[in-house]
Amino acid sequence: MSLVRPFATADLDSLYAISLATGDAGRDASPLHQDGRLIGHIYSAPYAMLAPDLAFVAEDDAGLAGYVVGVADTRAFDRQLERDWWPALRGQYADPSGSTPESWNADQKRSFAIHHPGKTPDEVVGPFPAHMHMNLLPRLQGTGMGRKLFERWMAKARVLGVPGVHVGVSPTNARGMGFWQAMGFERITLPGKAIWLGQKINPA
Repeated sequence: MSLVRPFATADLDSLYAISLATGDAGRDASPLHQDGRLIGHIYSAPYAMLAPDLAFVAEDDAGLAGYVVGVADTRAFDRQLERDWWPALRGQYADPSGSTPESWNADQKRSFAIHHPGKTPDEVVGPFPAHMHMNLLPRLQGTGMGRKLFERWMAKARVLGVPGVHVGVSPTNARGMGFWQAMGFERITLPGKAIWLGQKINPA
C-alpha cells in the first residue's frame, strides 16, 4: 500500500537518498558522485526544511520512495537560501571556479552551483512565480503516484493563492518532460540549455 503525506523532519535522509537515486536526469546518479548528499543539498533538502508546507512524500511498505517539494515565491526563496542555507554549505564545499570547468567532476559542478546558484529567467518567474521539484524511485514510477503527489502539491498551492508554477527539465529527461506535459504544463520557449514549462493555477 502506498500513500502521500506531509514531509516530516525524520524523512530528510530519505529525501537525500531519493535525490541521488534520481539525480542523473531521472536516473541513478550514485556512480557520478563521491559525495552523495550534494544533489539533495540543492534540489530537495532546502525546500523541505525551509518551505515544509509545500513538501510531501510518497511512502509504500518498503519506505519512502518519492517526494514533491517547492515554493510559492521563487525570488523570495532565492533570498532565503542566500540568508539561511548556502552560507553553511559554502563553508563545507570549495568553490571550483578557479579551475577550468571542463575539468570538473560531478561533485565540483554541484559545488559550483552552491557558490553560484543559477537564476531562473524573469520571463519564467513573472507569470509562474512558484516552482517545484518531484522525484520517484523506479518502484513507484508508472503507478499513478506522481499524479497524486502533484495534485496534493497543487491543492496546497491553490489554498496559498499561488497564480502559477514552473518546472525546469533536463533536455535528456524525456520521461520527465512527458510527465509534466501530461500534468498540463506548457513549454516556455527561451534560449538556453534548460527546458522551462509553466502552468497557471486557479485559486481554491
